Amino acid sequence: MRHLKEVVKNKDKSKPRATLKQAFKTIIWPRRNLVFLGLLLIIIRSLSGFVLPLQSKVLLDEAVPNKDYDQLYTVIFIVIGAILVQAITSFLLTKVLSIQAQYLISELRAQVQKKVLSLPISFFDNTKSGALVSRIMSDVEGVRNLIGTGLVQLVGGTFTAILTLVILLRMNVWMTLFTFIPLTIFGIIALKSFKYIRPIFRARGKINAEVKGRLTETLAGIRVIKAFNAEDQESKVFEKGVADIFKNVKKSMTVSALMTSSSTFLIGIATTGVMGIGGYYMIQGTLTFGDFIQFTFLLAFMVAPIVQMSNIGSQLTEALAGLDRTEELMNLTAEEDNEDRNIQLKTIKGAIEFDDVSFFYEEGKEVLHNINFKAPAGSVTALVGSSGSGKSTIAGLSATFLTPQSGKITIDNHDLSEVKLSSYRQYLGVVLQDEFLFEGTIRENIMFPRPNATETEVINAVNAAYVNEFTDRFDLGLETLIGERGVKLSGGQRQRLAIARAILANPKILILDEATSSLDTESEALIQKSLAELIKDRTTIVIAHRLSTIKKADQILVIEAGHIVERGTHDQLIAKQGRYYELYTYQAKI
Repeated sequence: MRHLKEVVKNKDKSKPRATLKQAFKTIIWPRRNLVFLGLLLIIIRSLSGFVLPLQSKVLLDEAVPNKDYDQLYTVIFIVIGAILVQAITSFLLTKVLSIQAQYLISELRAQVQKKVLSLPISFFDNTKSGALVSRIMSDVEGVRNLIGTGLVQLVGGTFTAILTLVILLRMNVWMTLFTFIPLTIFGIIALKSFKYIRPIFRARGKINAEVKGRLTETLAGIRVIKAFNAEDQESKVFEKGVADIFKNVKKSMTVSALMTSSSTFLIGIATTGVMGIGGYYMIQGTLTFGDFIQFTFLLAFMVAPIVQMSNIGSQLTEALAGLDRTEELMNLTAEEDNEDRNIQLKTIKGAIEFDDVSFFYEEGKEVLHNINFKAPAGSVTALVGSSGSGKSTIAGLSATFLTPQSGKITIDNHDLSEVKLSSYRQYLGVVLQDEFLFEGTIRENIMFPRPNATETEVINAVNAAYVNEFTDRFDLGLETLIGERGVKLSGGQRQRLAIARAILANPKILILDEATSSLDTESEALIQKSLAELIKDRTTIVIAHRLSTIKKADQILVIEAGHIVERGTHDQLIAKQGRYYELYTYQAKI
């Protein structure tokens, strides 16, 4: 299916016609056969609905006065047949359109989720995950009113109203014109209301996303909230969010109430007029009782679609507002959507070089300044320095999570800015300081980078990272459920599991960001043995505050305030008695 970004190219959110035109072109037209079938079913259902009012005249003006039982039975048979046709067409409409609409929603959700995952890390750093969940799951739901019964009923209702109007005009021009005037006024009010209500629906989607995003954070951080006795504080934040939703809903309900009350009043006026004019003509003897009942039934057939169309119009307006928000996501540039990235790495040795690299998160506030260093293939480069000095930023740049504003980073002499990210990341393994684990079993988390790994490979990774040291004590072993984000494991256990995952991935380039920060002395000793095996023949960039863990690094870079202030081996830097010597001797005293 085409990407939803083709649905709405128009950036002017005040032009719903253009948005609807694009939606028609990319969502409805490719499914035109189903839509046309739906229209045909709507027409059949509408035509069968005319049977009851038309046969009511036959019943009242012919069968009953003439006491013609055969004609009575014929009328009943015809009406029952029409009702059966209506029931069958209604069922088929649900099967053909409503189910197809739900399928389309699931397809679009998958497309939007795929698009979101393709966006750069910087996007996620500035967007709440809960808000993204809302946009992926909720904003596309209105599509059911484009491909589903909503739009078809809008067209079908128009057909029914026009056909009914023609029949009513042929029956009695003056009665029809009298009813048509208040209905026209109602139509004008409805169109004005739709124009006003669309920005309200659009704002509601944004508010909903923000509230859901905050709620997701609240539930994820429940331990912090309880630890600081901040339940009331979070409740107030949430209460403000739901109050904003209420205010938004109140506005839309006020507009809807205006349309409802207008329709009630104006249709009441029309009905009263029909009673008066119809009564006058019946007294005059120019209108039979059967004609009056038939006119009344047909009038209902004309009014009902018009009122229904106002409700459908609200649904379509909400659907287009959701598509506007979805379009914003789909039009964002994916990491791989860069014409400059045309180098496909078939294999790599793993030599990384930073050439005069500078980087900032905010304009005018550089985090790294003209960084230069080489990490030969198979070497270990350690980054040390004060907190906030830029070590993790260098690691992020090496992992292509970030892109430098100036300078160049190369992999085997290929400029990383020209390399297809997927071809580079297939050789990359990362163990982060705050490692993320997925809800599921220990085995599932270890096998995440290689779902098809053999049992032998999994067991080797488990043993290499000493995960078996604690899983052997669990009743279910590797099948133990670890809870959301691995909450049932200790910090050390989570990091050993993350290292096992990296070992199984068998990467050429390894980024270790405080990989041993949560380990006790015993666990650290075990992990150091597994890391020694893991980093063999791999280009490794290590960030560590525990300087005792990087004595064997091929080179150590001391980072301070975004600059490399010292570089060398452990022994060289100790002999130099500079910044590294200060850090090392300070930790030794501790």
